[in-house]
Amino acid sequence: MGTTRREQPLTVHHLNQLLLVCSLVLLVAVAAVRISSRSGLPSLLVYLGIGVAMGQDGIGDVHFDNAELTQVIGYAALVVILAEGGLGTKWKEIKPGLPAASSLAIVGVSVSVGVTATAAHYLIGLEWRQALIIGAVVSSTDAAAVFSVLRKVPLPSRVTGILEAESGFNDAPVVILVVAFSTAGPVDHWYHLVGEIALELAIGALIGLAVGFLGAYGLRHVALPASGLYPIAVMAIAVTAYAAGALAHGSGFLAVYLAAMVLGNAKLPHWPATRGFADGLGWIAQIGMFVLLGLLVTPHEMGDDIWPALVIGLVLTMVARPLSVVLALLPFRMRWQEQALMSWAGLRGAVPIILATIPMVSGIEESRRIFNIVFVLVVVYTLVQGPTLPWLARTLGLSTSDSETADLGIESAPLERLRGHLLSLAIPDGSKMHGVEINELRLPAGAAVTLVVRGGESFVPLPTTVLRRGDELLVVATDPVRDAAERRLRAVGQGGKLADWLGTGGDRAEGWG
Repeated sequence: MGTTRREQPLTVHHLNQLLLVCSLVLLVAVAAVRISSRSGLPSLLVYLGIGVAMGQDGIGDVHFDNAELTQVIGYAALVVILAEGGLGTKWKEIKPGLPAASSLAIVGVSVSVGVTATAAHYLIGLEWRQALIIGAVVSSTDAAAVFSVLRKVPLPSRVTGILEAESGFNDAPVVILVVAFSTAGPVDHWYHLVGEIALELAIGALIGLAVGFLGAYGLRHVALPASGLYPIAVMAIAVTAYAAGALAHGSGFLAVYLAAMVLGNAKLPHWPATRGFADGLGWIAQIGMFVLLGLLVTPHEMGDDIWPALVIGLVLTMVARPLSVVLALLPFRMRWQEQALMSWAGLRGAVPIILATIPMVSGIEESRRIFNIVFVLVVVYTLVQGPTLPWLARTLGLSTSDSETADLGIESAPLERLRGHLLSLAIPDGSKMHGVEINELRLPAGAAVTLVVRGGESFVPLPTTVLRRGDELLVVATDPVRDAAERRLRAVGQGGKLADWLGTGGDRAEGWG
């Protein structure tokens, strides 16, 4: 951080000023979320704008040029964002598209890197090393941008699942490529890189799944002394997966995403509170990361890099991404409308900008120009792609207003001494539990609805009490039948009183079944 004054020791007054500035930035950023949600723009643009406005060419005149610190903080923020995204990913939605997402993350990235690097070399005149770095950097779709935009667009669950899984998977191979291309000396042969990528992905996947399943098992069988500890424990387990994967020379990013996905589908105690906590941490990570990236930018130095960024971005958006989607999805026989939407939905965000700091830290020639090109490319094409995605989905006939039957948000609190569980749930508008009598729930022996809250008043229900939309239920279940009771409640919520007879089983309603 540059300054024109003599360095002064940090005092409580300085700390108070820093806290005031940080709180104001957070308040402005939170207020700006409404702007991004109304316009359809990914929130990253708003936060980047705040950082640029605070920088040396803006009203804040803050001089910041520490690329290494930006990279470290960016990695930490990306871990939190991937963990939040994994916790919110439903296994039943991405399971059918998992092979397609894996192909996009590996085959698609390879095709995109080759096409984009070739264009950067022959059209812009960059040396092959710089061209390969740019090709690798911009070939990763951004998890934060994809999660924030796609979850607001009514798309078929198959398409959304593939795109979300791709954004969680493709960071790993891209990071390996960027680090390899940014290392001093000759670049490894392609087969060495392929082997390294495969090994790191395998190690990261195994560690992520192992940490996720072990963590879920522990949280389901150990009652913590306070409900507020469960969200902290879940995030700590996810971060542990990243650290373990990285220390084992595997892909930490893939490990944290898979571990979080396992935890998010494991029906843990106090899940709504955990989900809200993770969502808040994800927003803080996005805000801090994007503001810091905006500070690192020097707008007046970008004049000569705007045209190259537009050319590379045009090739990436109109040639490299569509070609990579077509080739990667060739074995899966997807409709051309779905492939067209996936080509346009390859959103870039903070991840490419963070990865562009790797050659800067490594001292690669013209690394500052690479960073500027990537920054301009991300901003311009996010402005184009984000708001037009809903329109394209409607034009292709993929936008759907048909929503699945509303799922029950069941929160579980363990009663360790009593060897039981309290299950609390609210009946949403779209639930088929509306109109079902208490005795028609057919809960297993050892489970019972003990309290109903309706219109602000609570009462103990009779077996003939008819449930209504908006009712809140408190269910007590003994430890052996807890899972069966939750499966039955979810089955009735999706299939009504005849759920089992109509083929709507509780095991398929949620989780890994």
